[in-house]
Amino acid sequence: MRPTIEDLENALEIPFPASEKLRLEDSRRLTGPGLLWDKPGAIVEVEVHGIPLGEVERVWAHWAQQILKAVDWDSEHCCSRRHEAGLNLAISAPMDQLYSAIFVAQAAWHYSVCELLDCTSEPLNQLLTNLKAVMINEANPQLITLQQAAAKHRVDFLCDDDAISLGHGCGSHTWPIDQLPHPDQVDWAILHDVPVAMVTGTNGKSTCVRLASAIATAADKVAGVTSTDFVRVGQDILDQGDYSGPGGARMLLRDQRLEVAFLEVARGGILRRGLALQRAQAALITNVAADHLGQYGINTVAALTEAKFSVFRTLAEGGVLVLNADDEGLVRHALGLAEEVVHRGITISWFSLTPNNPCITEAQTNHLPCAWLEDHSLWYFDGSSSQLIIDVRDVPITMGGAARYNIQNALGVLCLCFAFALPVESVRRGLTNFHSNPQDNPGRGNEFQVDGARVFVDFAHNPHSISALSETMKRIPARRRILMLGHAGDRSDGEICELTAGACALAPDYVVITEEPDYLRGRNDGDVSEVIRKECLRLGLNETQLKFSANPLLGTECAMNLLQPGDLALLLVHSHRDEVIKLLTRGH
Repeated sequence: MRPTIEDLENALEIPFPASEKLRLEDSRRLTGPGLLWDKPGAIVEVEVHGIPLGEVERVWAHWAQQILKAVDWDSEHCCSRRHEAGLNLAISAPMDQLYSAIFVAQAAWHYSVCELLDCTSEPLNQLLTNLKAVMINEANPQLITLQQAAAKHRVDFLCDDDAISLGHGCGSHTWPIDQLPHPDQVDWAILHDVPVAMVTGTNGKSTCVRLASAIATAADKVAGVTSTDFVRVGQDILDQGDYSGPGGARMLLRDQRLEVAFLEVARGGILRRGLALQRAQAALITNVAADHLGQYGINTVAALTEAKFSVFRTLAEGGVLVLNADDEGLVRHALGLAEEVVHRGITISWFSLTPNNPCITEAQTNHLPCAWLEDHSLWYFDGSSSQLIIDVRDVPITMGGAARYNIQNALGVLCLCFAFALPVESVRRGLTNFHSNPQDNPGRGNEFQVDGARVFVDFAHNPHSISALSETMKRIPARRRILMLGHAGDRSDGEICELTAGACALAPDYVVITEEPDYLRGRNDGDVSEVIRKECLRLGLNETQLKFSANPLLGTECAMNLLQPGDLALLLVHSHRDEVIKLLTRGH
């Protein structure tokens, strides 16, 4: 009988000397490609103060290699990554022994700390004996045999605590983790991968996977989506919630109805566990901007860009990487991948809002695919000839061309879908029939008519997305403008002020400041609202223009009471979204 997860998690307790100089922040499994490399294994995150990082790395590497060798993991490796507050330290490990890998990494850290602080360590031989006992208990040789066979047959191998699967979607089969077949018992002829695209970036991910799915559906494909809202196959929602990590990817890719998949990949999923698969056919990075910095050793936009490029590691040989040529950070990072791109046969497909962007002109010169906006139209170059795809004014999510961020999203998706050889007519139908409504794209620029006024609901929650949305709304004619906003309590005062300033680019006549009671995250009621109030006053609004509410639903009621015909309201809704939408559609 196989051990339970709880048994494995609690199998060992490795002590660490108490010290402010060297502090273990977290240790966890890595189940697939991620920020550091493309291997499964384990990571320890440590804070370092007063000791040179290079010295800590040197000692860590020594102990990690010594312990890996001692437990007969000679073919495994260790690596490290520096950041402003410390180090990410990782080891690779067999896929069937990732809980054991955590203990191996912790053991290496234990002996590293003891050496660096010159303090007494645990007896090495006894700890190694305990480690090996855990490894034997966790080991699943049949899993490794199947993993090797999958690589030989060139089909993807997906693994979690409960099951393994070979292939994707309609070409997949799944077995319980304790009932694995011998490779000779597997009918490899019916197993295959399906086209899978991974979509990441700071903003636009959900819109892109949903739009791409609409295009694939227009091409008569059974399309699947993972996102921060749900997992869906065709029109069937498998489950609701945040499924932008590896768990959502596995759930979708094991559904045997699936013919093509578009996976939203969030920063947290990449950094916590790594990515679920290693044979994606395409990946899209929409953009990278400051958001959630200071977590997992990601403290700068450059580091966040590096993390987003983890999707590059999932691409199968000959895959397509779709990149935003208007994002300078993406362009810079891509230059550093040039040699690996050639070695792996990867094609970079650029898109831009301008036809003379250097990446676009260079791609055309080199006969590589790209897409751009020119004279209100989306164009695509397939490597040999250019084709006008559609007028942006016929693409509803662009709001007649005003929403330039959604023009970028449409260009990126267009490149993805052509990478999958979807017909141009299907691309046009998908772009034309996809709307910014709660059915097609919930929480992203949803428009409602309320008593002769236009009301927009959006989930925008970082400076990049809020500024882009406010600038778009400012281009729409309106008699008066009303803004509703609130922020989560885990943002700093400076971040809240930056977000507020971005939203106030709308030039609102009234601002409804709402509490976010579900997202206080350590603050008291009213704290965030007071920061927003002061920033609004600093920006030139007066007290009579400011209204207050206890939650977004009450804030929406307040905004609706202010509305008059010809007005425009932008409601930034982070919670109570379904209730807000019901309120706006009631009686209209």
